[in-house]
Amino acid sequence: MRYRYLNNAVKRIKDELLPHYPNVEDVVAINHSYGCGVAINAKEAKIPIRMLRNMVKHPNFGGETMIVSLGCEKLTLEMLLDDSYNSPENVVNLQDLKGHNAIIEEIMAMADKKLKRLNERERITLPLSDLCIGLQCGGSDAFSGVTANPAAGYAADMLVQAGATVMFSEVTEVRDGVHIIAERCTNEEVGKKLAAEMKWYDKYLANGQVDRSANPTPGNKKGGLSNIVEKAMGSIAKSGTSPIVEVLSPGEKPTKKGMIFAATPASDFVCGSCQLSSGITLQVFMTGRGTPYGLAEAPVIKVCSRNDMKDMWEDLIDINAGPIATGEATLQEIGTLLFNEIIDVASGRKQCLAEKYKLYNDFTIFNPAQIT
Repeated sequence: MRYRYLNNAVKRIKDELLPHYPNVEDVVAINHSYGCGVAINAKEAKIPIRMLRNMVKHPNFGGETMIVSLGCEKLTLEMLLDDSYNSPENVVNLQDLKGHNAIIEEIMAMADKKLKRLNERERITLPLSDLCIGLQCGGSDAFSGVTANPAAGYAADMLVQAGATVMFSEVTEVRDGVHIIAERCTNEEVGKKLAAEMKWYDKYLANGQVDRSANPTPGNKKGGLSNIVEKAMGSIAKSGTSPIVEVLSPGEKPTKKGMIFAATPASDFVCGSCQLSSGITLQVFMTGRGTPYGLAEAPVIKVCSRNDMKDMWEDLIDINAGPIATGEATLQEIGTLLFNEIIDVASGRKQCLAEKYKLYNDFTIFNPAQIT
C-alpha cells in the first residue's frame, strides 16, 4: 500500500463518507513497506506474506477490505489475495489511473460501496466460542507476574472454559520457562511444534549475534525485573492453567479453539501485529510501568500491576490488578472483573481507553527475510 495516497484517501473517507454510515465505527489504513525491494522468494518471506494475506480477511473488517497497490511490487496481487478476492471490486492499482485526483476519487468510490454494505449489518448475540482474544504484556515490573498477569490468566481460563480461543505469545519471554508450557501441551504433535518454534527463534537470534539477555529493558530493571528468567516466569502466568491445544508460527491462523501459544517476537508492536494476523478480535495488555500501546484494528484492554500505576494513569488503565498485592481483592475477583470487561468491550457495550483516545500503533510486519 502506498502511504501518502492511502493516508490522504482515508482522511477524506473519514471526513466525508463515514458520517453517513453510523453503523460503521472506523476506517483503518494498514500501511506497510513490504512489496518492493524485498527478496520475495527468500525462505522466511513466507512470514510477512502470511501476515498480510491473513489481515486482508481479518474479521474486525467485516469482510470489506480495499487493496491499494502501486502495480509493480514484488509482492504481487496473486501472492497476496485469493482468486475470489483479486478483483476490481477490491483492488485499486495506482499505475492504472491518471493523476492524484483520479486516484483519490477511485479509492473514495470503492470505499463508499463497501461502507454501504457494512452499514446494513445488524448486531446479534453470539456465543463466547466466537471470540479470539490475544494476551500480551509490556513495560513489565516485578508485580506483573504476581498481580496483572495471573489475573489475566484467570480470565483466560474462564474464556477457554466457555469455548473461546485465547492466545499468548512472545518467544523470548517464555523461552526460559518453556518446560512449563510443554507440560501443558495436549499431545506430542503440539509439543513438537513448540520445540520447533523455540529452535527457530534461537537460530534467528544467533544469526544476529544476540541472545535472550538483550530482552529486559532499562524500565523492566527499574521496576524490579533483574533478568530474562524472572521476566519469563511472570510472562507465562498470563496464560493461566488451561491445556495448550495448538502452537502457531508467526502470523498463522489457529485451527482449534482453546489456549494457544502463538510464537512471535516480544516487541509489543510486532507481537500485536502477529496476533492480529492470527485473528485476534480483542487484546488484553498487562503493564507495570505503563505504555501508550494500542491497535487500530482491535480494542486493547489495559491492565496494570500496581495501585500507583493506576493513580498515575487513571485515564489510560482500564483494570487495576494492584489490589491483589495489597490484599484488597483476590486474584479471582480481579480475574472475573477482567473477564466481564472483555465481554463488555467485545459486545460494544463499553469502549476501552486506548480506543477512546485512539492510541494506535502502526501495523508492524515481522520480516526475518532479506531486503534487496
